[in-house]
Amino acid sequence: MQGFRLGVSLALCAAAGAVAAAPAPTSPRIVAQWRQFGPRGQVETRAAVDGACPAGMTERAAASKDFPRLCVSVAPQPNPDPQRILVLGDTGCRIKGTVVQACNDPKQWPFPVLAASAAKFKPDLVIHVGDYLYRESPCPSGNASCAGTPWGDNWPAWRADFFDPAAPLLAAAPWVIVRGNHEDCARAGSGFARLLAPGAFDGSCLSHIAAFDVPFKALNLVVMDDSDAPDISVDPKVAAIDRAEFAALAGAPTPSWLVMHRPIWGAVKGPLGLALGGNRTMMAALDGHPLPKPVVLTLAGHIHVFEALDYNEAEPPAVLSGNGGDLLDPPPADLSATQFGSKLRVKEGASEEGFGFMLMTRVGKDWNIDLYDATGTFERRCLFSGGHVGCR
Repeated sequence: MQGFRLGVSLALCAAAGAVAAAPAPTSPRIVAQWRQFGPRGQVETRAAVDGACPAGMTERAAASKDFPRLCVSVAPQPNPDPQRILVLGDTGCRIKGTVVQACNDPKQWPFPVLAASAAKFKPDLVIHVGDYLYRESPCPSGNASCAGTPWGDNWPAWRADFFDPAAPLLAAAPWVIVRGNHEDCARAGSGFARLLAPGAFDGSCLSHIAAFDVPFKALNLVVMDDSDAPDISVDPKVAAIDRAEFAALAGAPTPSWLVMHRPIWGAVKGPLGLALGGNRTMMAALDGHPLPKPVVLTLAGHIHVFEALDYNEAEPPAVLSGNGGDLLDPPPADLSATQFGSKLRVKEGASEEGFGFMLMTRVGKDWNIDLYDATGTFERRCLFSGGHVGCR
């Protein structure tokens, strides 16, 4: 009997030791977190996590072989009247076929430096005008400039091209996210739908996301998905959708800024250095009619330069900030020569070569538009006032 009791005691001690040695449940590890605006100005906190969703968050998308779990929660409106709005776009590092950007060289791909510099300005709001993922092909064997980079529409590539370098700026302020043509369904559309698109995620990639308002106290943003609008040809189906969304702008609050990726009337450097441009699909959708009056400014990217364009007709001016990291486009030598169709032309324009971002600061009823290079060094100032944009 004594031996039996001793055996039982030893067994209980062993069991207790096993319980004590069992590892404690691990907390979810957040690998990326940010706040973004959706329709009607609702703010969400989103987080990519390893493990279960943190307390207070629900699952937006389950983990897959290519992506971690994505969790979401409703966040309070951080600032109903933003005074400092930072705008950037076209930020990824291009690797596609034989076109290889030196992603490992901060001078050739400065987005990590740019995002850290921009965060120091402590903006109230960040607007990204689209094109986040450019790593579409593997780095060529033996090419040290991009060695080790992931590629494709998957979390390692999204993390390398956007979420890791953007982390300081993602933490600095809530974002308005615009879909670029690199996030269409033929490219990185599935990852965009999962990670950054507004609304619920149902596992599919939408060819078009309906335009939506982000209202503030003294300003309304209209976010338009024109990622599927061809530049140099007319897609009748896309033009019909765009026509309906342009018409709906008549009911938007005044003043509204139209925020999109592809500019309707942006200028590129053509043969002999002459400026040309204009998105054929959206121009067909407008069919010679001006944008409705509530729209006082358009913000876009797509062309990899900074441009400020004031037109001779009753169109709102356009400001382009497409120089956030991807290979740059040469700016036109003379923007005033740019003609769009038979009547519309650039009355006054300015462009700036080099990587950078812009900070829009409210001054009464006007907005200073300050352009900075990737290191945060001031370059030039433009002024949006009285429905026009002019640059010193």
